[in-house]
Amino acid sequence: MSDGFHQRRARMASVGVVGVGRIGAPLVARLVAAGHDVVATDIRPECRALVEESGAQWAPDATKVTAKVVFTVMPGNQELHDLAGDLLSHMDEGSVWIDLTSASLELGEECARAARENGVAYLDAPIGGGVAAMQEGTVTLYVGGDPAVLEANTPVLTSFAKAVHHAGASGMGYLTKLLINLLWFGHATLTTEVLLLAQRHGQSPDRMRHLLRGSAGDSAYVQHHLPALLQGDYLRDFGLDRCVEELDSIERTASQARTPHPLTSVIAELHRAALDRYGPVDGELMASALLEEQAQLFLRPVRPE
Repeated sequence: MSDGFHQRRARMASVGVVGVGRIGAPLVARLVAAGHDVVATDIRPECRALVEESGAQWAPDATKVTAKVVFTVMPGNQELHDLAGDLLSHMDEGSVWIDLTSASLELGEECARAARENGVAYLDAPIGGGVAAMQEGTVTLYVGGDPAVLEANTPVLTSFAKAVHHAGASGMGYLTKLLINLLWFGHATLTTEVLLLAQRHGQSPDRMRHLLRGSAGDSAYVQHHLPALLQGDYLRDFGLDRCVEELDSIERTASQARTPHPLTSVIAELHRAALDRYGPVDGELMASALLEEQAQLFLRPVRPE
């Protein structure tokens, strides 16, 4: 690597981002907009133009992102696990690693141990809200780790988050986010079953949603996300295979904790069946698509050919 890169890097303020995908790209933009100097990287070299257009500096790989605070945004557990060793071995002692991936409780505990051994503070801080919320700077963070570390780094977190919740010890941020997602997946699939049954008996999905709102059967899903399904939008900002990975993680954690989880397993199996049927396509609501296919009904309006 040229001396020029290291000289430029030395003059930069210390915020780094590893992973410039759907969430990481708007994260970089939000950090730059908040006045932070940012260095970012991704395994895809074609992301360089997007990073530089945002006003951030491009680093050739994660080992060169040696900032005071480093954010990582990985697709899932395996990618985060594979990154951790190299990243930590090149982070300065006393720096802070904040991971925004939706990973497992067990991996969070493992990353925290590895970070301590390298003299690095670690927070697991998965996000709620998705791509649009990150673009707007209104995501919610569920944070596991030392509350003092969280307090010290809250100013940079509020560059892109409207709410920051301390969830407990390391790994509990991940678990909290996965449990919230589990409830959302459950609401989504059960609501689909409800609407399909109502439609079979002559009640339109739009009318049924109107009746559900404000009732005992209402939910954040009905209020905010069901309209997308009723327009044929299966929420393609997130991959079906990643949905299954999250549900698999929750099942494993529940099994290890020896807590009953029969409904969790039903929800997970339905999403596995959708993955078998459609493959690793984008769409958080592809389990609903599978239910529509099985019912031979669509909740969206079907236009005549």
